Amino acid sequence: MPAPSLVERDPQVAPDELVGAMVPPPHFDAVRFDTYAPNPDEPSQAEAVAACAEFAGRIGAGGERKGWLGSLFGKRDSGPAPGLYLDGGFGVGKTHLLASLWHAVPGPKAFGTFVEVTNLVGALGFVETVRRLGGHRLLAIDEFELDDPGDTMLVGRLIKELTEAGVAVAATSNTLPDKLGEGRFAAADFLREIQKLAARFEVVRVDGPDYRHRGLPDAPDPMGDDELVARAEATPGSTLDDFGALCAKLAKVHPSRYGRLLDGVTAVHLKGVHAAPDQSVALRLVALGDRLYDRDIPVAVSGQPLSELFTEEMLTGGYRKKYLRAVSRLVALSR
Repeated sequence: MPAPSLVERDPQVAPDELVGAMVPPPHFDAVRFDTYAPNPDEPSQAEAVAACAEFAGRIGAGGERKGWLGSLFGKRDSGPAPGLYLDGGFGVGKTHLLASLWHAVPGPKAFGTFVEVTNLVGALGFVETVRRLGGHRLLAIDEFELDDPGDTMLVGRLIKELTEAGVAVAATSNTLPDKLGEGRFAAADFLREIQKLAARFEVVRVDGPDYRHRGLPDAPDPMGDDELVARAEATPGSTLDDFGALCAKLAKVHPSRYGRLLDGVTAVHLKGVHAAPDQSVALRLVALGDRLYDRDIPVAVSGQPLSELFTEEMLTGGYRKKYLRAVSRLVALSR
């Protein structure tokens, strides 16, 4: 029997489901601070664990939300920053630490990627989003990005409103908060907005090599088409798609629904993989790769290797770190 296709799926998420679904993805269900194994050659990793645990303790203490958080954008007394920002390269465990922080804090709380947070505002409206998240103790934002001026203003305003309501904010990114947007749009025009964000985050650096590839072999070579099809048909719950058709499908699905697109899938098989033809396609593949990694879904391909998804030009541009993270995660899944 032919394997089903992702292209045939029509993922839908009702607005009322969105807030309830803001929890760490399955890959990070069981992570805790004590399951993070700091690299002894990278002292910043152990320091990051301690900083996250201390931040979680401040939130969990309760009764101090208004006092110690203050206003992210306004004037505040000296003391702990209202936000925690984990900065470092890909594959150093930042999402592990962010999810551990989320698990350590009593609810109500929310965890989502940057694109999921912005989509939440689009689905519910700004006022309703603030109302629903305003009573939370913590908003954890993974993969924090400011890819365009509109997102800069939106996220800035949202964080301002939430922190004024006493919500702690923790985030991860591969880019320091005062550098967000660099190389992607006229960041100088929005420097004031970016600096307002940066000034109120305690930045914690997490250094080290990509743990996903420490001592591991290279990704397997692509399969032949016939072998790929046979494997897909023999694997219960797997899908099989033409790579070009899947790229076209992703253009019609909001990235916040990519996770729902993968519900129940045990393995993904992609036929005829080739380099992304443009930046828009490439960024959608990054988002899909992140959701595959979140769910530990293996990936098998024919055509070009997954390490060649992004062109040399893309890998030297403003989204370089996003693309490298995606390659790291997809190659790990292909093993």
